[in-house]
Amino acid sequence: MESALIQQPETAATLHPTIVATATALPPHLMTRDDMKVYLGRVFDIPERRLEAMMSIVDNAQVNQRHSIFPIDYTIEARPLSKTNDEYIEHAVKLGREVAEKCLERAGMRADEIDLIITVSCTGFMIPSLDAHLINLMGFRSNVRRMPFTELGCAAGAMALGRAAEFLTARPGGNVLIIAVELPSLTFQRKDISQANLISSILFGDGAAAVIVSGKTAPGPKILVSETYTFPDSLGAMGFDLKDSGFHILLAKDVPEMIGAKIGCLVSGFLKRHGRTREDIKGWILHPGGARLLGNVETQLGLKKSDTQPSWDILGSVGNLSSATILFILQEWLEKRPLKSGEYAMAAAFGPGFSAEFLLLQWT
Repeated sequence: MESALIQQPETAATLHPTIVATATALPPHLMTRDDMKVYLGRVFDIPERRLEAMMSIVDNAQVNQRHSIFPIDYTIEARPLSKTNDEYIEHAVKLGREVAEKCLERAGMRADEIDLIITVSCTGFMIPSLDAHLINLMGFRSNVRRMPFTELGCAAGAMALGRAAEFLTARPGGNVLIIAVELPSLTFQRKDISQANLISSILFGDGAAAVIVSGKTAPGPKILVSETYTFPDSLGAMGFDLKDSGFHILLAKDVPEMIGAKIGCLVSGFLKRHGRTREDIKGWILHPGGARLLGNVETQLGLKKSDTQPSWDILGSVGNLSSATILFILQEWLEKRPLKSGEYAMAAAFGPGFSAEFLLLQWT
C-alpha cells in the first residue's frame, strides 16, 4: 500500500522544459521601404553615387517596413545619449510590460507563478534592470529570480531559451518568463556615414517579444538541448561603440561569409552530438540577420526559401529586431507552421562575440 503512494518519476521525454506561450508587441509608428529611400538622401551627407548604391541595398534588403517608438521625423533628430537613454528606459518598461502581460494571459498564468524572469536587451542601458521595474508593476513575487541579459545582441533571445531550460532542469516544475525588448531606433546616428551605420538604418526595427518556458508537463515544443559556439578571433565582427552621441554599431561586411563558411559543419556537429541529422529537422527557426546572411545559411544547409519562410516573413514585416527576432520567428512557426507531434526543429541565432546559439526542439 505504501509503495502505491510513491510518485513515479517522469519519463525522460517529459522532463524537458516546454515552451507554453509566446507573445509579441510592436510600437505604433511605421517606416516603409519608400520612407527609407526618401530619408536616406535627406539625413546622410553622402555623395550621389554612394546614395544610389544605398538605394539598391534598400531594395535588396527584403525589409518592407519596420516599427519605431517615435515618428521618423523625431527619430532622426540628433539627441544626447542622456536623452535617448531616458527614452529607452521609459519605452522599454512600457513595451516590456505590454508583452509580458500578453504572454502571461496566453499561458493562463499569474505573475506570481513565475520563478525566474530573464530580460534581454542591448539597445540601451538601465540599472535597476527591466525585471526590477516589472516586479514592482506587475505583481511578481519578491523572491522571483532575476537574470538580465545585455551585451549578447541578436543571439540573446535564443540564449535566453537555453538558459531558461537549464534553470528548469535544475529546478523541475518551475516557470520562466523571457522578455526581449529592443529599441534600435534610439541608436540611430545621423552623422555616422560608415557602411555599418547605413546598413543598420535599413535593417533594424523596434519591438518586444516574450516566451514562457515551463518545467511542468504541458503541450508545446520541448527544449531538448542548447549549445553556444564562439567564432575564434571575431571580436570585431559585431557590436556597439559607445560614444558621447550614443551607440554606434560595429558590423563587419564579411559576417554573412564568416557564418556561411562554418554553419554547415557546426549544425551537423550539433545534431550528431544529440543523435540527429539534418534530415530529421522539419522546422528551421533561423534568425535572419539580413537577407544576405539568411541566403548564405540556406545555401550551406541545403535549404530552400520555403524551408525558412517564417524568417523571411518576419524580416520583411518588422525588420531585424535584434534579440527579439528569433522569438518573433518562433511564434510565427507556432501559429502558422506548427510541426506534428514528435517532429524536431532547430533554432539558431547569431550575435556579438561573435557567437552562435543553437537549440534542438521537439513538438508534442
